[in-house]
Amino acid sequence: MESALLSILTLVIIAEFVIGNLSNGFIVLINCIDWVSKRQLSSVDKILTFLAISRIGLIWELLVSWFLGLHYLAIFVSGTGLRIMIFSWVVSNHFSLWLATILSIFYLLKIASFSSPAFLYLKWRVNQVILMILLGTMVFLFLNLIQINIHIKDWLDRCERNTIWNFSMSGLPTFSVPVKFTMTMFSLAPFTVALISFLLLIFSLRKHLQKMQLNYKGHREPRTKAHINALKIVISFLLLYASFFLCILISWISELYQNTLIHMFCQTIGVFYPSSHSFLLILGNPKLRQASLLVAAKV
Repeated sequence: MESALLSILTLVIIAEFVIGNLSNGFIVLINCIDWVSKRQLSSVDKILTFLAISRIGLIWELLVSWFLGLHYLAIFVSGTGLRIMIFSWVVSNHFSLWLATILSIFYLLKIASFSSPAFLYLKWRVNQVILMILLGTMVFLFLNLIQINIHIKDWLDRCERNTIWNFSMSGLPTFSVPVKFTMTMFSLAPFTVALISFLLLIFSLRKHLQKMQLNYKGHREPRTKAHINALKIVISFLLLYASFFLCILISWISELYQNTLIHMFCQTIGVFYPSSHSFLLILGNPKLRQASLLVAAKV
């Protein structure tokens, strides 16, 4: 029964892997074609391109970790293999989360309308703000990697002092507790920033709709539509990332109790986030949506 469920979950993982590569690869391909033809890309297209690339890396890492966890668990107790797997996940997940958050900030600064001098200052310098935020997140990444490397080194030292090799295998869940706690804490920052952007967009939309009612304009006014489209993109990221974050926590707890099925199931659900969100980004971007409709028509 357990082997049958694992086989089903493996098929689901493979399907998510294919879907994620197709959707993210489509974003990269269309924007690269646009860059070659026009020799330039808009800021939002640059963000989407790098976000898609980071998610392709994340999806590949999740698939490799899945099969290594099923068939080659011993690689996780070797120092080099352990560092490569964990560091690759941390780096790809870091850029996937922060670039999606930066996209939320970009929509906020471009679309929202506030009279605050501080907001107007940031709005007029949106490209510089985005670049500084991206560079600032590198500090989070660097600190995260240092902290995780300390945990890995301590755990490997304990394994070497123990004369029984199986200790390292049984101690793997214990090792993952501080590592996953560290990764979880560092993942809260982009979610919080994206949530603040979402709330500010709602507040801006509310103020804008009040002005439109006074001027007797309809809800199809361009700025209103821009607000609504941005809100759809941001809330889809928040909901999908919340499910991804919840899966990480449940997976972490299931590892403590060595419940393999729940751990694998949470991993399967977690892959849904980087695979499906890109489809919503395609639908929310006029250029990508038009290109996808052309491809669908030809197929």
